[in-house]
Amino acid sequence: MQVDLAACLAAATRDPAMIEAALALQQDRLDVAELHLRARLRADPLDVAAIRMMAELAARLGRYPDAEKLLARALDLAPAFHAARANYVTVLHRQSKFVAALAQAERLIADDPNDLGHLAAKAAVLVRTGGYDEAITLYSKILDSFPEQPRLWISLGHVYKTLGHQRESIAAYRRAIEQEPTFGDAWWSLANLKTVALDASDRAAMQAAIDAASAPADRYHLHFSLGKAFEDAGEWDRAFSNYAEGNSLRRAQLPYDAARTTQHLLQSRELLTKDSFAARAKGGDPARDPIFIVGLPRSGSTLIEQILASHSQVEGTMELPDIGTIAADLGGRGKHEDDDPSGYLRTLLALSPQDRLALGQRYLDGTRVQRKTAAPRFLDKMPNNFAHIGLIHLILPGATIIDARRDPMATCFSAFKQHFSRGQGFTYDLIDLGHYWRDYAALISHFDEVLLGRVYQVSHEALVADPEPEIRALLEHCGLPFETACLTPHLSDRPVRTASAQQVRNPINAAALNHWRNFDPWLGPLRAALDDEITV
Repeated sequence: MQVDLAACLAAATRDPAMIEAALALQQDRLDVAELHLRARLRADPLDVAAIRMMAELAARLGRYPDAEKLLARALDLAPAFHAARANYVTVLHRQSKFVAALAQAERLIADDPNDLGHLAAKAAVLVRTGGYDEAITLYSKILDSFPEQPRLWISLGHVYKTLGHQRESIAAYRRAIEQEPTFGDAWWSLANLKTVALDASDRAAMQAAIDAASAPADRYHLHFSLGKAFEDAGEWDRAFSNYAEGNSLRRAQLPYDAARTTQHLLQSRELLTKDSFAARAKGGDPARDPIFIVGLPRSGSTLIEQILASHSQVEGTMELPDIGTIAADLGGRGKHEDDDPSGYLRTLLALSPQDRLALGQRYLDGTRVQRKTAAPRFLDKMPNNFAHIGLIHLILPGATIIDARRDPMATCFSAFKQHFSRGQGFTYDLIDLGHYWRDYAALISHFDEVLLGRVYQVSHEALVADPEPEIRALLEHCGLPFETACLTPHLSDRPVRTASAQQVRNPINAAALNHWRNFDPWLGPLRAALDDEITV
């Protein structure tokens, strides 16, 4: 059954309840909006305007599966509802359903090829699936027509950064700053190149922008950027004070609970035992294709990725969300933020061998869109997958798992001065960071005990001090023959989508090993939280 879209949208503009709901959404009064929308849908379950608004509300709450279902329903009733389809692309994208999102974006463009918003939506999905050249073409087309788009200049700059085109990325970020001097994300994008020094004029401009900015996001991005600028100048105290202020502003916005991470560790120890793994020796997909690189962010994982991706038999992809999505689906999460973070483990252990095989195949099928070459092996560098080693082992028993390990003080402080766009809420407080590192290290130790030899650890310090023997041992563990290209990973022209994108385009070196010591006077809370895990 389909509805008269034009009549429905016209009626919505005259309905007092819908007007109130729209106003409440605009003012972020989500409870009021939901009250009006539910009443409207009880009166008319086919009101596609109300269904779309309810989907927007669900998405604002992070309930993307609910939003997806609502938008699919709206499009069943009104296939020409372009605004709903545009929302559908965004919701699918947020859930890492890239193939479906791209198909919906293509349909939007087919219906209205001149809508630049549809082109931008497609470009955003292409970036997540490795379609960088086409994404550049689309962004450039939009900016040729409407150049005063600082956010799109940033998006274009990110693609250039991924491809290693530093000059072009700098120009794009600078263009965004020219158009909106208080735009914190533009300044942070420039600072986050790592290899670009920000000078005195930049520092003055950023300080003026902080004084003028009102939005918290602009302010914390600017503090992170100014911290990097003062660090470049060797003014360690002013650098740290800006990093601390940026972290404090960001941490206030996040619901991160360190106890949840500890809970996952404890439940993993309780449930994922030698006996439980031995009883499930059969099952899962035995494919050897995936090589997982896990650990904490800023631990040297991108260097390991670049080394392995330089091998002719290995394709580098990016930080893939698929394992986390499978874990969330097993736990029935995604609706309520207070759900048990380890709730999926009991479900995982209750699966049959055939169920685990199906999940392994789901992972391989889902990641196929990221594979652009005929290389038989591929990399998944999502660091947070360390929390899901048990899941990986049971659904992909043939996969390789590598733990990127770096000195905890260096790792944690490097993460503290790094603003992550999402997913790393533990990095905005030194004490949270210390506790998180301890939980991570304890979980890896647990798997070392119950799955002896399953996780191969690479020491960042050993790797940069004497690369060749470490690289030879790493390749041997992965079942790969030695290739000299792995000794010069900086020569690879592959796309790199991490904060270290520019750094790994330099030869392997140990220059930054002890850089964190410049900030040691301010790291007492981190040292105390790490306690006896400190190795230096």
